[in-house]
This record gives sequence, structure tokens and C-alpha cells, in this order.
Amino acid sequence: MTEKSPEAHGLDAVPVLELDPLIDDLGTRIIVCCGAGGVGKTTTAAALGVRAAERGRRVVVLTIDPARRLAQSMGIDSLDNTPRKVDGIKGSDGGELHAMMLDMKRTFDEIVEAHAEPDRARAILENPFYQSLSAGFAGTQEYMAMEKLGQLRARDAWDLIVVDTPPSRSALDFLDAPKRLGSFLDGKFIKLLMAPAKVGGRAGMKFLNVGMSMMTGTLGKLLGGQFLKDVQTFVAAMDTMFGGFRTRADATYKLLQAPGTAFLVVATPERDALREAAYFVERLAAEEMPLAGLVLNRVHGSAAARLSAERARAAAENLDEGRIVDQGAGKTERGGSPATEPEPSDLATAATAAPPVPQAAPTADPAQESAGDDAEHTEHGDDTDVRHLTAGLLRLHAERMRVLAREQRTRDRFTALHPEVAVTEVAALPGDVHDLAGLRAIGDRLTAGR
Repeated sequence: MTEKSPEAHGLDAVPVLELDPLIDDLGTRIIVCCGAGGVGKTTTAAALGVRAAERGRRVVVLTIDPARRLAQSMGIDSLDNTPRKVDGIKGSDGGELHAMMLDMKRTFDEIVEAHAEPDRARAILENPFYQSLSAGFAGTQEYMAMEKLGQLRARDAWDLIVVDTPPSRSALDFLDAPKRLGSFLDGKFIKLLMAPAKVGGRAGMKFLNVGMSMMTGTLGKLLGGQFLKDVQTFVAAMDTMFGGFRTRADATYKLLQAPGTAFLVVATPERDALREAAYFVERLAAEEMPLAGLVLNRVHGSAAARLSAERARAAAENLDEGRIVDQGAGKTERGGSPATEPEPSDLATAATAAPPVPQAAPTADPAQESAGDDAEHTEHGDDTDVRHLTAGLLRLHAERMRVLAREQRTRDRFTALHPEVAVTEVAALPGDVHDLAGLRAIGDRLTAGR
């Protein structure tokens, strides 16, 4: 890592995130792309997967993106809970790419089927409360993403797993999910429901009648007696599995802290996205999880950055008001501003050097005179159109420079708060990525440095 000078600022003050060495390192086994929703995590994960595979790694990309853009860009009709090989991967050294999309409910079902007797598993899978829990309980998707990550790592069929974290309300939900589900399983409500099953027999029924009477009286009115019965049946069937959930969650959490894992925080140069990225950077540091750096997506640029927004707007106004210097003739139209008019010495030189202008001979033919007038009118109309078009382009450039300035201020606030975080910028593309060629282009931009 290159040491920065005290005078450095902005991107010059932070290290460059170099991704090729990261994906080439066989010690890197898991890359987690995290960040707020809509910042390009899925595309980043897919592009890294393609690039790593074409550089010789055996890669599986796990996405939780319901839009199914990953499948389309990789030429696959659809993705499901089973990794599918991606065709069209170039390169040597046996590199392969597989991709899959998390099926939250199916993953939950697989856990039940793997850790319960067949009869008990069937009872759980058919339980209405379980069906609601597995389909939409808060944090279930994030927890199941971690479960699936643990399963993929245990299979050891791939030497690199790239994870696209869920599009959550908060990027921190991915790290909070195991703790949240553990709190739910350890909560007083669940423990109270588990107690009758543990006591058993008449004593259990007595406990249920006494200990649950107040709760069932209140919740039964709000949720219905059948709901409570479904919950009690579910808890009784799941009792022996609760410890397994917590154990696997803890194991996956430790896996995320291991040296072979690298977190990439993905953001756009917008205030909310970078604020979320800052929260995640701080949380990763607090949890002692390995942060590789920040991927700043959709950064705008300009090939005419030396022309400031103020000068572009001023030039557009001058064009609209007919005050731009005619450079070819060395003249300015009437009403020109001092800023755009030539110096008096230039005017004198032009007047001295210019040949005398002959008087136009009278035109005998009225048709020729009319044609000349039409040509002059057309010429002036073309000039007006060109001025309007140029003024419009100048205003577009001024707006682009305003966006650039805003993005730079937002980015510089982040780098000032976290100068230790390596950063790479990815230039904005004119459209969405739809195929492997587009993912390769993103990969090139990800690894181009600054």
C-alpha cells in the first residue's frame, strides 16, 4: 500500500482498491458484496465472478436478486437454489463459473429435511405457521443466505464463492440476521410455547392451561386460536432443531470473520448510499471482519472537464443573446459583452488588413434578387439553429459538471472519514448490462484502478 503525502486529498489521500490480486489469491475463498439497495451489488458480484473464472478460478456466484438480471446476463433461462454452470466462459487453467439464486423457502425446507426425522419433517413442512415463517419472517431471507453460504463452503466444490447480499432495507441486515433469528428462538414467547412440550403429559396440559390462559385470551382474540395452536405444534416439532440453527449461524459468522473472506462495500456517489457504506465499514471494523475496500459505482465523468459549469452557462447565454464573437471574421455582433468582444487593437488590425468591400451592382432580375434574399434568410436561419444547438449542448455540459462536483464532494466526505479504506471507481455505463460481454466490460472497469 502506497503511503500518501500529507497534502493529498480526495481520492489521492486513500489507497487504490486492486481487485485482480484479490481474486487471483487462492487464499481468498469468499467475497461478499454488500451495500444499500440499488447500488449495483448484483452486477458487481457477477462481473467479479466472470473475471475470476476467466482467470482460472472455480467460482460460484450466489445472488439474492429477485429481478433475475444475473441469469439473463449470463445466458441462463432461470436460476434457482441449485448452482448452474455458465457457458461461454473464456480463459484457461480450468476456470469455471456457476450461478444460483437463493430460494429462501426451499433452503429452509432443505434444513428441515436434513435435520429432522421424515415424519417430523413432514409435520413441520405442512404446518401453517412454518409456511408463514419460511416465506416472510423478518430476517429469514438474510439468515437463509448465510445458511446457503455455509452449505456451499462445506461442499468445497468451488474455490471462490461470490455473494450478492439481499436487497434489504438496511445493508446491516445481512450481519444482523443470525442474531435476530437467535433472539426470536430464544425469546420468552417461544420458550413459553416450548414449555408444555418439554413437561409433557397432564403436567404439561396443566401448565398450558395456567401459563397460557392470559396470553391465549389476548392473542386468541387478536390472531385467532388456530394460529396459537399452529405455533405450539410448530414449536414442539422444531424443538430439537433450534440449537442447530444457532450453531450453524455462529459457524457462518465465524466464517465471515476468517482471513479467507473479503468484504466489498458497494455504493454510488450519492449521499444516502455512501452514508450506508460508512455505517457498514464501521460495523465490519467493530465485528473484526475483513474489509477489502469500497467499489464506487456509476461515477460520472467528462472529456471536457476543463470547461467549468460557470463558463459553459455563460457561453450558452451569450449564444442565446447573439453576443458570441465571430472568430472567422474577427467581428462581434452588436450588443456583445465586454467579456466576448475582441480588443480594440484586434479590431484596428482587422480593419487595416481587410480589403475594401465593393459596392453591390444593381440587380436587374427581380427573381435573382428574391433568390438572394432567400439564400441570405436560409443562411441566417442555419446560423440560428447552430447557435441554439450549441447553447443546448453547453447547458448539458454545465449540468454534467454540476453532477460531477456534487459526486466529488460526497465522495470526499466519505474518504475524509475513512482514509484507510481502499477505493476503486467504476464509470457509469449508458445502459444496463445484459450479457457476458457487458459483465466483462464491468470487470475491466472494476480492475482498471484510478
